[in-house]
Amino acid sequence: MSDLFKSFFMGGFECATHQRPHVGRIDVIRATHHDVEAHTDYALLAGVGIHTVRDALRWHLIERTPGSYDWSSFLPMLNAATETGTQVIWDLCHWGVPDGLDPFSAEFVPRFERFCTAAARIIADHTDATPFFCPINEISFWSFIGADRGHFFPYAKRRGTQMKRILIEASVAAISAIRGVVPTARFVQCEPIIHIAGSRKRPTSFEEAAHHTESQFEAWDMLCGRLAPELGGDDSYLDIVACNYYWNNQWVHKTHVTTPVGNPQHQPLHQMLLVAHQRYKRPILISETGAEAPSDIGWLGLISSEVRMAIRAGADIRGVCLYPVMDYPGWEDNRHCECGIISLGSRFDTRGLRHDLAAELAIQQQIFGPSRH
Repeated sequence: MSDLFKSFFMGGFECATHQRPHVGRIDVIRATHHDVEAHTDYALLAGVGIHTVRDALRWHLIERTPGSYDWSSFLPMLNAATETGTQVIWDLCHWGVPDGLDPFSAEFVPRFERFCTAAARIIADHTDATPFFCPINEISFWSFIGADRGHFFPYAKRRGTQMKRILIEASVAAISAIRGVVPTARFVQCEPIIHIAGSRKRPTSFEEAAHHTESQFEAWDMLCGRLAPELGGDDSYLDIVACNYYWNNQWVHKTHVTTPVGNPQHQPLHQMLLVAHQRYKRPILISETGAEAPSDIGWLGLISSEVRMAIRAGADIRGVCLYPVMDYPGWEDNRHCECGIISLGSRFDTRGLRHDLAAELAIQQQIFGPSRH
């Protein structure tokens, strides 16, 4: 068992709450009935040796009116975690903000800080266990997709750098506030890790691709004060380096062409993890990884093998989070995305175990051994 987490293999519940043009608010926790079935879901995972999960508070439901908090959407989930002995890494902002709150406004950082303070108090009132938080999920991606490309709220263009700085300030404020309530709290900073290859058709693209690849570290560098120290970051704000990694995290620069395993321009995951280890010297968590069925079984085997190579080379890997760990409706078209160990019925209201993926998980747990089980 990791000295940080109750289980090395974890389960992540898709908990996005962002807004999209022509779609509106996405609330995957509600769509999958996880808000009312959390006890069942946690118990299903415990049955296959998963005792640590990623889950979320939904800020837009809790603070409908500025400064007024309604915890009714969260307390059943918190109680379910306590009752099942499940350790939860709580996302405080998974791309979603309350209606009417503009991330570019002067109100955003202090309002997020107050919300995080209140959330920490609620959790501290219900458990003596060390709490784990992800203050803002994927600062880099949200800044790009929401403030450079305008595909997520706040629907801005060419303002990604500005938004990234604001989100860093908000994260620093949140961490300080939470530590004021629970000094022992731990923080997971989830960012996508990527590798971008140059195009042989454009020789100049190799330098551009290398620069773009290096940008994956900006949020972490800001948090620990190596970059833009005026934002308030320092070493104490970068706790656990959490890496989100999927099959499409590697591509050719300025194309939609991915570079999968077997492509000569593919960077093996264990090498990417070693780079993060050498750069920050922090515990590392693979905070999101997965694929849709039937590819998810082979993907779990591949990721597990890469993690073992990274560990043997000296990287301090503390866990692998299967994400999503449960079926969910696709953001674009509500199609039934089959993924993860918990299988949902056609209306997402019934649930059971995916025995084929659970069997592969059992094999990987056995290979890693009791210390990482």
